[in-house]
Amino acid sequence: MIQSETLDLLEWPRLCQQWATFAATKLGALAARHGHIPQHQHESEQLLAQTREAHQLEDSAPLNFRGIQDIGEALERAKRQGILSGENLLEIATTLASARQLRRAIDAQEEEDFPVLQSLVAQLRTHPDLEKEIHHCIDDRGKVTDRANPKLAGIRNSLKSTHDQLHAKLQRIMQRSAGALQESLITQRAGRFVIPVKAPQKDSIPGIVHDVSTSGATLYIEPQSVVEFGNRLRQLERQETREEELVRQRLSIQVAEVSDDLEQLLATVTTLDLATARARYSLWLEANPPRFSAPSERTVLRQLRHPILVWQQRHEEGPTVVPIDVTMRPDIRVVAITGPNTGGKTVTLKTLGLASLMAKVGLFVPAREPVELPWFDQVLADIGDEQSIEQS
Repeated sequence: MIQSETLDLLEWPRLCQQWATFAATKLGALAARHGHIPQHQHESEQLLAQTREAHQLEDSAPLNFRGIQDIGEALERAKRQGILSGENLLEIATTLASARQLRRAIDAQEEEDFPVLQSLVAQLRTHPDLEKEIHHCIDDRGKVTDRANPKLAGIRNSLKSTHDQLHAKLQRIMQRSAGALQESLITQRAGRFVIPVKAPQKDSIPGIVHDVSTSGATLYIEPQSVVEFGNRLRQLERQETREEELVRQRLSIQVAEVSDDLEQLLATVTTLDLATARARYSLWLEANPPRFSAPSERTVLRQLRHPILVWQQRHEEGPTVVPIDVTMRPDIRVVAITGPNTGGKTVTLKTLGLASLMAKVGLFVPAREPVELPWFDQVLADIGDEQSIEQS
């Protein structure tokens, strides 16, 4: 494992932040910022193969990750027999639909051109029946629909009828007792429908005082004649809440039953997003795919540019990036770089270190083809005066 001190000295976290800006999902951006570095060459080869195919897709059919949500916490809650909110369930449904679209987009490509990505999505299970059931029961606002439960539809009809009756009765009271009111207004206090009555006139409208204005001049009274309607409304609201909860509980159980598939789906989609982010970052850098050379082959990095300096040049009006050429014979074990202060020695060393790390995580390297460098088991850095590329 490469030491965190080395990664900090090479400003690897800064590069990962830049890479993360090309991710399309929250999970992809989080994974990019973490910048996990493989410990085995075959892992890096696999990541580079994913990047090559995602890079090729960018030219013909860029992947669309719209609708993918971070549903990890919702899945954990469902597995613990928790009841998911309507918004959680809707996010799961949209994630399933988006994952299926991603699989279709990749499967539509020629198999010989995209074997790695097609193999990646081959085992995706998107459970269209669950998605359909969620959309049947949950509307676009995350609310439980009337069609989700016949009993719920009946309760809501009763709620509307009772609400209309209560408002009609309050309107009649206000018309009869207009002189006793501060204003002709129906409002709510503590979940009860009330009207604002002048304090000296409170006896003209018998009822329950639920609130008093700051000045004490206005009492918010629920007239006695509508109390029963208010009680009925509260009862129906509790019934509605219970039936909505039963619908969401049923859907949550269905989610829990396939949670392993959904967790695997989330991991696969994140892998796709990371590959696509690597491809898009590499395109932006005008980088080229590296080849890991054998011990008997030389290292070739021509017109190699420091990626953080490229970012500063394009985004922060930084100076023009001066590329470097690095070529080393396989028998060379030590390279000494000499020159005056501010002559670019540290930048050269850091650029080479970052290039090796970029290749290891599956990123293309900002150098002219061919890009050939060894797969280093370890990268070490010891920079005495902590020179920062970001701070010039």
